[in-house]
This record gives sequence, C-alpha cells and structure tokens, in this order.
Amino acid sequence: MAGVRQFDEREALARALEVFAVRGYRATSMQHLAVGTGVQRGSLYHAYGGKEQIFLRVFGDYTQAFLTGAAQTLRQDDRHSALLSFFDHCIRSITAGTPSRGCLSTRTVIDAGSEIPQVETVVRTFLDDLEDTVHNGLAAIDDDDLAVDLRSAARLVVTTTRGLAVMERAHHEPDRLRDIAAALVTSLTGHSRSG
Repeated sequence: MAGVRQFDEREALARALEVFAVRGYRATSMQHLAVGTGVQRGSLYHAYGGKEQIFLRVFGDYTQAFLTGAAQTLRQDDRHSALLSFFDHCIRSITAGTPSRGCLSTRTVIDAGSEIPQVETVVRTFLDDLEDTVHNGLAAIDDDDLAVDLRSAARLVVTTTRGLAVMERAHHEPDRLRDIAAALVTSLTGHSRSG
C-alpha cells in the first residue's frame, strides 16, 4: 500500500540513535544509517529526509526522555539526595552500552555543532532545558543548604555533566564519575554522601 511504512518506525529510530551515538554526527552517513537500521536509504529519505532530519528527530526523542527521567530523579526530600540521584541518572546514561555510548549531546556539539545551525540550536536548547530542569527540581525542595544561588547551582551541575561525559570517554570508569559528582554535591550542599 502506498504511503505505508514497511518497517518498525520505533525500532528504526532507536537504531538510528545508536548509530549516531557510536559514530558521532559527522562520521555518520546515510549508508551507515541504512545498515544500522536495516532500512534502505531510499526508504529513510522518503520517511524522514536526510541525515540532519533523522538526527533532529532521534535527538528530540532522546532528549525528551532524558529530561523526563532527570526531572523524576530530582524528586527527593533534600537537595543533596536529589543531586546525587540526578548525577546517577546522567552517569547511567553515558555509560550505557558495550562499549559505552557516551554523551550524544556533548559529542555532537563538539563534533559538528557550529557547522550545522539547526543541530547547534537543538543541543543548546537541550542544555538550557536541562539547566531549567535542575533549577526547578532544586527549587521545589524546601531546603536551605546550597552554597550558591539556585541558578548558579543548576548551571554548575549541568556544566559538570559535560565534564563527566569527557572523563567517561577518557577513563571509562563509572566509579570515578560518581566520585567527581559526589565531590561537587558535597561542595554545593555542605555535607558528604554519608551525611
């Protein structure tokens, strides 16, 4: 039947996300996407357009799910626990897979962000939304233990997630990432993991 997709769209988009995560935006071609998704290039072009359009689609789905998860992790009784939970969420995401896939947004902005304006815009929007998610999550907790104002804390937390993504690529050690995150949380809240 004309106009009916002959492939599982959800599965194809999930596989396209993995191709981008493993190869990076710049190194991914339509042929890589065709092989990775099991969908012919012509069908991909017809369904979504070119590489940029496919990336924008899968990146949007990926970041929306990530932000939803991040907001849920921040629903804790105190800011210290909320931040540790948030960082655990981030670390699980960047260490997922074998080998680990790393952080798609960080990799993309370094790899191709300034060359493709739409891609740069969606990554910047995601980082701004992530900052707002952290800010709003911390603001919802009736706690008075931050060493800096809420906006500065949120900005510092998001910036640290980018550093964790780079450290993961260099060391591939989730425990090291958790230690870095815990040190920041202690600095911000004034008490340690056990306190």
